[in-house]
Amino acid sequence: MSLSPRRIALAAVVVLALCLGGCATFIRGSTQSLTIDSLPGGATVSLSNGERCATPCVLKLKRKHPVAVELCKPGYRQAQTLVRSELGSAGAVRMAGNALIGGLIGVGVDAASGAAKDLSPNVLAVLLVEESPGCTAPQFPAVPEDGQTPEEYARTKKKAAAK
Repeated sequence: MSLSPRRIALAAVVVLALCLGGCATFIRGSTQSLTIDSLPGGATVSLSNGERCATPCVLKLKRKHPVAVELCKPGYRQAQTLVRSELGSAGAVRMAGNALIGGLIGVGVDAASGAAKDLSPNVLAVLLVEESPGCTAPQFPAVPEDGQTPEEYARTKKKAAAK
């Protein structure tokens, strides 16, 4: 059985499509660094997934989950906001490339991993307003719809540490 140039070209296209499948997942990854800052600095940041830090800070979060953010500093009003998980332009281009090349598997992988999404806004900069007595004890805000619960986040961290 001889291999015709047509069959070789078809096999090459199939191999290329399979190699490029999940393109955004391999190039961008399923996590993103989120930078949070406040004026004045030193505010306690509580995320709905259970993560905490003090401003300024950088946290590595899953791209596919929105997260509620609370900033608390004594003498200042509590601030709450939402960091959305949205289809990013770079991720959309890679998903479209997957679909055009025939990598439907890649489109599914990118969608499931969240690699095509971006956290927005990123950088999150918050101006805290003076208020007496202000925020005294930080709390974890409620988990937004499609967000990651603190328990899910802890399991993910534990799995990553075990690798």
